[in-house]
Amino acid sequence: MLTIFGEISIKEFHSFFNDEEKCLAFLAKQKWEDGFVCKNCGHTHYCKGKSPYSRRCTKCKKDESATANTIFHRCRIYLPDAFKIAHMVCSDPKVPSIELSTTIDLRQMTCWKFKKKVTQCIDARTDVSNKGKIQLKEVIMGIE
Repeated sequence: MLTIFGEISIKEFHSFFNDEEKCLAFLAKQKWEDGFVCKNCGHTHYCKGKSPYSRRCTKCKKDESATANTIFHRCRIYLPDAFKIAHMVCSDPKVPSIELSTTIDLRQMTCWKFKKKVTQCIDARTDVSNKGKIQLKEVIMGIE
C-alpha cells in the first residue's frame, strides 16, 4: 500500500501526478531529501542541470536526472502513466496487466513489463517487519 499517500483512489492519485513536471518534482524531492551526493565522484555540491529537476555536480560536471537510479530510469512511458501503474500495482500487486492497459490506455505488454519491474522491486523491498506494506519511495528508489 502506498503509505506515503494513505489509501487514495486512482482519481485522487491522478490529481497529484497529472503532468510530467509534478512527477519529476516529486522524484527529485524524494531522491535528494537527504542531500545530493554525486554518484560519479561523491561530491555534495551541485548546480541546476540541463533538464528539469536534474542536478549537475560542480566538481566532475556530471548531470544526474531525477529519474536516474529509480524504477523510472529510461522509462519510455509518459511519466504520469508510469506513476499510475506503480500506484495500482502497489495497491494491488495481483492487478492484471489487461486492467492496467484498459485503465491507462497503453498496450498490455507495455503495462506488463512495467508491472514486472515494480513487482520485482516490491518483492526485493518487502520484509516481515513491514507487514507486507511498502512505501512509494521504496518502490521508486528500487533500482540502485
